[in-house]
Formats: sequence, structure tokens, C-alpha cells
Amino acid sequence: MALMSSNTEGPLQHARSMALGIGGAESNVAIALARLGTPITWIGRVGDDSLGDLVLREIRAEGVQVIGIRDPEAPTGMMVKERRTHSETRVWYYRRGNAGSRLTADDIDPALIQNASLLHLTGITPALSASAAEATFEALRIAKAAGVTVSFDLNFRGKLWSREQARQVYRRILPDVDLVFAGDDEASIAVGEADAPITLAHRLIDAGAGQSVVKLGEHGAVAVVDGVEYQRDAIRIRPTDTVGAGDGFVAGYLADYLLGADVPTRLTTAVSVGAYACLVPGDWEGMPRRSELAGLTAREPVSR
Repeated sequence: MALMSSNTEGPLQHARSMALGIGGAESNVAIALARLGTPITWIGRVGDDSLGDLVLREIRAEGVQVIGIRDPEAPTGMMVKERRTHSETRVWYYRRGNAGSRLTADDIDPALIQNASLLHLTGITPALSASAAEATFEALRIAKAAGVTVSFDLNFRGKLWSREQARQVYRRILPDVDLVFAGDDEASIAVGEADAPITLAHRLIDAGAGQSVVKLGEHGAVAVVDGVEYQRDAIRIRPTDTVGAGDGFVAGYLADYLLGADVPTRLTTAVSVGAYACLVPGDWEGMPRRSELAGLTAREPVSR
């Protein structure tokens, strides 16, 4: 999506200028992976308009292979970000009926998925429209038939669908997922409330996922992999903009997963990338290169 962000802190209605950029969970993950040295392809629809030009140009400029379908009948999606205070950011989405919501199963090239090491999906795409949901299910079907690893970030968006609608789709997707990522509230949508995040992680496994990671923001993360429990503290920072941090976390974990790293290493990279994402305004601009990861202290122990 295109992104409009106020240049100053305070109520949006009093902002005198706005910055134009791009955002979106899948784009954030793709860019973060590319910066970490992972070859990545992004598939999506944008309008045949100047904002579509901007989205495709920015993602390509980050070294991502872009399969961008131009839709002459719908505009590029938009999000607007308000920096209400130094520590509080509000976001509004304008994407119903836009080009991204018109993604279809026919837009998916099976060969791209069949030749990939991993397919990453989010719960945002199936929430956009019936055709986007079918595109998600088709991509998942192709990946599983080809033996391609699938990762899935629940990424619940309450302005797009209800918790019950989301739960039904999550429960359909989880049995075919090798890695699942979720915030604790998102996980509770899929598997019910629990007294502890690690319980949610186990329940995601019980629902069919191969490995589960529950993201806890400033409190770090927990994971269950091959029956072993892991816990990782977050890195202490003074955040500027937390939007995109969860996407950076996912990218860090996936990048090291694809390199064959052990779980503690994956979680350390994940919290490091997530922390970097919070240090500058913007959804993805702060995502680090691999050579920069040591710039933040990441020595807190991982417990099992």
C-alpha cells in the first residue's frame, strides 16, 4: 500500500505536512528478508496509477523480485499513520475494493512457488475479499503439493473482518502450515484464551502447525519447536515507531530458519530485527542489514 504519515507528533487533523511512502506487512517482511541476504519474491496487485508506481519501485529498489500485477480498474491501497505521541502511533487503512483486494488465484504462477524454499502468507490477504482468500488457499495448495515449507503470520486486522471469520480461516490454514507466527491476542482468536503465551504456542501446534512462535512485543517471544519450549526476552530500546516490528521479527526468524540456524539463534535475530524496526519512523525503513545486527546488544539468554 501507499503510506501517508504525519511529519510531526500530535493529532493528525493539525498536521501541516505529510510524508509519502509505502507500507504493508508482506512488503515489510520481503524488504527485511532482502536486507538480511535472503532472495525473496513478492507477489501482489497495485493500481495502474502513480501510487502503484511508487509501491513497485520502492520494493524493487530493496532488491526484492517483484511480480506486480497492474489493475486498471481499481486504485492502489492506502494507509494513513498518525504519530499521536512519541510512543503512540495510530493507523487507518483504506483498502476495501482496491487493487490488492482484487488478487485472484489466476495471479499465482505455480512455478514461482514450486521452485521456492518457503512460501510466506499472512492472515491479511484472505481478509481482503473472497478472491484474495482463494488466491491464498491456491498458493497454499501449490506449496503443499510441491513439498514447499509454508509460514503463516496470523496478522489479524479487526477492520477487515470479525474474530469469528478470522478464526474459521485460521483453523483451515493451520493444518497445512510448517511455521506459524502470532501475537498472543491473535493466537487466542485461533485457539481460545489461555493463561500463558506458551500454552497458546502449544495449542497452535495442536491445531496442526509444525512450529509455533508467539510474539509478545516488548516482552519478547515464546516458541514451541519439536516439543521443546523456548523463551526470548526483547531487546531494551526506546521505540520511535513500533509499526512493522512484528514483520521484522518474522523476517529475522525466517532468514535464520532458511540458513539452518538453531531456534535460539533464530529468536535472537528475530528480536534484533524487530527492535531495529522500532528505532526510526516508518514501517520498514529501519530494517537492518545482517552486518548491522550486532549493533544492538542481543545477549539476553534464551531459556528452554
